[in-house]
Amino acid sequence: MKEKVEAAIDKIRPMLQADGGDVELISVENGIVTVRLQGACAGCPMSQMTLKNGIERVLKQQIPEIKAVESA
Repeated sequence: MKEKVEAAIDKIRPMLQADGGDVELISVENGIVTVRLQGACAGCPMSQMTLKNGIERVLKQQIPEIKAVESA
């Protein structure tokens, strides 16, 4: 499961890096993915929207077993 999540995050990463940010996978447990936003994304007031409407939406589409994505 962790490998699937890493592969999906690698597809999202270029969009985040284009805005000066990045994402690090911390863990995958019981369908809950924990990530840490880095760079410009870490202090951005829109980071929760990026997390839920961007990263979580893409991961759930590609990996139906994912229940939620949370920030570390």
